[in-house]
Formats: sequence, structure tokens, C-alpha cells
Amino acid sequence: MKENWDAALAAVLHHEGGFVAHPLDPGGITNLGCTKATWEKWCGRPVTEAEMRALTQADVAPLYKERYWDKVKGDELPAGVDYVVVDTAINSGPGRAAKLLQETIGTTPDGAIGPLTLRAVAAMPARDLINSFQDRRLLYLQTLPTWSTFGRGWARRVEEGRALALQMSQSA
Repeated sequence: MKENWDAALAAVLHHEGGFVAHPLDPGGITNLGCTKATWEKWCGRPVTEAEMRALTQADVAPLYKERYWDKVKGDELPAGVDYVVVDTAINSGPGRAAKLLQETIGTTPDGAIGPLTLRAVAAMPARDLINSFQDRRLLYLQTLPTWSTFGRGWARRVEEGRALALQMSQSA
């Protein structure tokens, strides 16, 4: 839902936090959830650790809008569903987010949200979709080899995201 972009971004950034260089994180150096590799691709050039440390919300917002929100059709998803899908896209990649959504609604999981996916999303009550999607998301995260390191935080993120998404869906 177009009106949810700002609230969704604020919630994602709350969970992503600031600068991190955790040795077990396969994403490597990250700030505001943006990996160094993603930022370099966005900028079209190598960046330094200092540049990564200096990233602001205003810097990453256009990247997240174009490469994540727009990629998962955030403007066309129902309130609340838009947030959990974009949060998953930023945390696990837009293709993974699309596949989890498609598996949740029972369409072919091809990793691209198109008209068939959007029709199936519209046919399912947002509350049911949010709950089923977040359950499926948590199951996926538990399969990752880094679950033992990051699992508690991911589980908290999924549950807090569920609560916020349900609130968003009721307010729409």
C-alpha cells in the first residue's frame, strides 16, 4: 500500500540497526541493513568502511524503495502484508520474499510478484496472510546455518513484525 512506505521503512530500519561488522554474518560489513556489496552495486563503485559507517537513513531510503519495495510491489500489497514482505526482502532478498509470499498463498513460487500473485493476495484476508507468511518466514530462517548466532534476533523481528503488520492491516 503506497501510504505505508514511510512507516514500513522506519520499522525495517529499527530492526536493522546501525553499523555492524559481525564476523559470522555472511553479508559482511552492514549499516542500516545495507551490506557493503549492495551499497557498492547501488553506487557503482567500491566504498570504504568509513563510507559504510557514515550511511544515513536518507542515503539508504532510495535504494530500499527501488530495489526492495518496488521489486516486491509494495504499493500494490495490502496494508501490513506490504510491511512483512518488504522486511523479508531487505533481510533475505526480494526473490526469497516473493517466493515465501507465493508459497503462503498457494501460487507457483517463481520469485517474481506479478498479476497472478497479486490476485491471490487480494483473495486472502490480510490477517491470515500476515500470520501464515510470518510463520513460513520463521521456518525458513530456522533452516539457515547462522540461526544459532542470529536466531533470537530474527525470531524477535518476525514476532514484532507480525504485531505491527496486524496493526497496520486493521488501521487500513
